[in-house]
Amino acid sequence: MTDQQTAPAWPGLDADVAAYLGDRKMVPMHVAGVEAARAAFEALPQARGPEMHSVDDRTVDGPHGRLRLRIYRPLDEPALPALVYLHGGGMVIGSIETFDRMARLLAEASSAVVVSVDYRLAPEHRYPVASDEAYFAMQWTVENAATLGIDARRVAIGGDSAGAALAAGTALRTRDEGGAAIAFQLHIYAGMGRDDDHDSIREFADGPIITAGDFAWTKGLYLGDDPSTDHPYGVPSLAEDLSGLPPAIVVTASHDPTRDGSEKFGERLRAAGVQTALLRYPGVFHGFIAHTRTQSRARLAMAEVGGLMRAKFAVGPGSAEWTLDGA
Repeated sequence: MTDQQTAPAWPGLDADVAAYLGDRKMVPMHVAGVEAARAAFEALPQARGPEMHSVDDRTVDGPHGRLRLRIYRPLDEPALPALVYLHGGGMVIGSIETFDRMARLLAEASSAVVVSVDYRLAPEHRYPVASDEAYFAMQWTVENAATLGIDARRVAIGGDSAGAALAAGTALRTRDEGGAAIAFQLHIYAGMGRDDDHDSIREFADGPIITAGDFAWTKGLYLGDDPSTDHPYGVPSLAEDLSGLPPAIVVTASHDPTRDGSEKFGERLRAAGVQTALLRYPGVFHGFIAHTRTQSRARLAMAEVGGLMRAKFAVGPGSAEWTLDGA
């Protein structure tokens, strides 16, 4: 679709979602190019998220240089659980600024500290840079839990879209390298692979919001053009063994090219013995969950995901000594 084409009508969308999409003209990222796509995304109006008790920007020494983190604390309470959050954008666009609202929503819904990671983007920084920085941020958060006022036993990893793939890769690497224990993994409309052999890729090749061409383009910019060199930490769907991973929450949208690949990954987690909540929301598109001000399904999804996160944090990382009140 070019900038002269209006978005097509997709049957089955919720009325408030269809109204949001309207007749807006859309330029796919792969058509616009890197710089234009970034500029357009950064320029999108963003409603401010919930107020936090505190928001703290940190810059730390990461594996590829200085790494910026933004720490959202929703409550003035000690030893809160935490989510290390990795934003979406195909690992090509996006920042902790453009995903500020999403981080605030997750912090409020889960009553947990959110550590948002401003990882480096492709094509300037290809695999494994963002993956390394995601893994580092998880380890750093646990290692610095005491000074951050976080309970080191209750730190989860999660993200949306490409950030969810980074989170899944981090969970795999943590298992393989014996890293800090992860309470659970959260994957919101994840792009777990780069293949196009799914019905949802074909059905929603032209969107809404993200196209199949965008999906392939961003994957190529981060991973390179040769799939034979892909590694499961960068392409989690390639992992042959998913056993021994932390519990998972997998969230998908009905009108989304990534839907089937994400759900297949969730089903494989279940088959490997990983406790997995698999939630598909009808009538919505890729990126919907941050639109809580205008879309009722987004409000429902954020409330449900937040409730699941609170429950998993309360029970703890599989210890029989934990109770639902965290005592």
